[in-house]
Amino acid sequence: MAPFVDLNIVNTTDRKRLQSLIETAAHLGYSTVALNHVVEFQGKRQEIAKPTSIAELFPSPPIVQGKSKPIKIVTRLTVIVSDASHCNDLRTTSPHTRSYDIVAVLPKTEKLFHVACMTLDIDLICINVIEKQPYHFRRPSVNGAIERGIYFELAYSPSIKDSTMRRYTISNALSLMQICKGKIS
Repeated sequence: MAPFVDLNIVNTTDRKRLQSLIETAAHLGYSTVALNHVVEFQGKRQEIAKPTSIAELFPSPPIVQGKSKPIKIVTRLTVIVSDASHCNDLRTTSPHTRSYDIVAVLPKTEKLFHVACMTLDIDLICINVIEKQPYHFRRPSVNGAIERGIYFELAYSPSIKDSTMRRYTISNALSLMQICKGKIS
């Protein structure tokens, strides 16, 4: 049986809430969770914060329901990229960026999507599903990302709340699947 994994637990400053979320995930049988720190650059230069220390959060992580192993907690950085200069910040890889286990980007334009697929040293490319995709996926970019071992993420939680979001989620997922011909790395 495949393990349950949640790579998008939004990091919050409320430690009790974060601990409760992780304990609930372990109780539900999730074997791995990622604490997601989202950064949206407003100005030209912005410092990326250090990831949350897992040892501070849990001296001993909770045990996964139905298994005798503790839940694995990793850190994730998601950078919302709306300008090419933000890509340069990721290329230089600040010490704080390297300290995250998973690095993801959410490109806002087709050009930035292409740069993320072809040149950035990242693990995930997030696809925005709360709006109609402002650009079309291009096969060379998507194939380049697949060849480099980059995965695509479609967060489907907004589709549960609203029928319009559901339509955008399905449309964006179908568009991506048609371009990559169903390949998953």
